[in-house]
Amino acid sequence: MEKKLNGVFWCVGVLGLLTVVLTVHAITCEEAVQTLMPCKAYLTTPAPSPTLACCQAVASVNASASTTQSRRDLCECFKKKAPVYGVDPQKAKQLPGLCAVQVPFPCDPSVDCQ
Repeated sequence: MEKKLNGVFWCVGVLGLLTVVLTVHAITCEEAVQTLMPCKAYLTTPAPSPTLACCQAVASVNASASTTQSRRDLCECFKKKAPVYGVDPQKAKQLPGLCAVQVPFPCDPSVDCQ
């Protein structure tokens, strides 16, 4: 019985460690841009609404930016990358609301990321 309990505690310890390691990793700019590629059609063309895949990507990136610093970094990233990809700023502002995702900063090129 003692061996079984030790095995259970070891598994719980490993899972706890993995959780800590996974939450420490912040999403990078390039990872965020790649994740948001399903939104490109909506953000750069007259497409009337984002797709489900786009909204899932928005939610995923938002969840991955779990610290103040990672949010600031993504804000700066999006301000720099949006013009490169031809993103319509008005559509970028609307995207979180259309996807029912609350983001910690407005998707606006004039926002102060600090």
